Amino acid sequence: MTSSSYADLDRPPLSARALTRALVVPGGFWSRLDIRTETGSTNADAAGAARRDEPEGLVVVAESQSAGRGRRDRQWTSPPRAGLTLSVLLRPSAPNPERGWPAVPPGAYGWLPLLAGVALREAVTRVSGVEAALKWPNDLLVDDRKCAGILAEVAGDAIVVGIGLNVSTYAEELPPTNGVAATSLRVAGAENIDRDPLLRALLRGFARWYEGWREAGGDAEMCGLTGEYRRGCATIGRAVRVLLPNGGELTGEAVTVDRDGQLVIRTVDGAEHRVSAGDVLHVR
Repeated sequence: MTSSSYADLDRPPLSARALTRALVVPGGFWSRLDIRTETGSTNADAAGAARRDEPEGLVVVAESQSAGRGRRDRQWTSPPRAGLTLSVLLRPSAPNPERGWPAVPPGAYGWLPLLAGVALREAVTRVSGVEAALKWPNDLLVDDRKCAGILAEVAGDAIVVGIGLNVSTYAEELPPTNGVAATSLRVAGAENIDRDPLLRALLRGFARWYEGWREAGGDAEMCGLTGEYRRGCATIGRAVRVLLPNGGELTGEAVTVDRDGQLVIRTVDGAEHRVSAGDVLHVR
């Protein structure tokens, strides 16, 4: 874990009391906000809570992670208090009669990381003033560089969605990558790098989209999520190379994201292929 040499005035801690008062409200979706000074992995913490039968709506936030992970077990590192590192606990398989929510079929769960991306893009654009875009399936790009990553994992009958956003990280603190170069809101010249309003906007937006998705029984088209994701997705319309989980590879044009959240690739022979998982490289 990289240690920060900057003063607390530059990176103040989040206030658990103020954030809980603002976000855990009667009739709201979020049930508990757990802000930790340090932890191994917020996804692991939320998964542990899921195994203890904690209801959905838990948010685990860490000021510092010692074992943060991205997709394919890649390490996610950030100086303490330089970013937003959080995981949310969701139980879409459980109907909620009080809210009128049916159980969501497992085939729709692939939309959850995309939903998180939509909420994150909205929050970053509105609060920080920078233009952000989504790279399918789980990255937030600013100036074509990776500013955030999203990781969704199954935890028993629950889903945990983790988000890591670089906020006040300086250029020299950004980790080297073997893919898309990293950036932060600070490096991108953001008007506002205060993590408190960013976290509030992110969680309020996530709750709004998730509630609509649950009310629609996981139908992303019906609740407007499909259209909003497509509008913010920088992958659509690009020439791409997709590294598939089985070791294969696809090259072609990313035509759209379909109603199941899959990326549709049109290869040079005109055939269309639907991809549900893989590493996407934008070809310039």
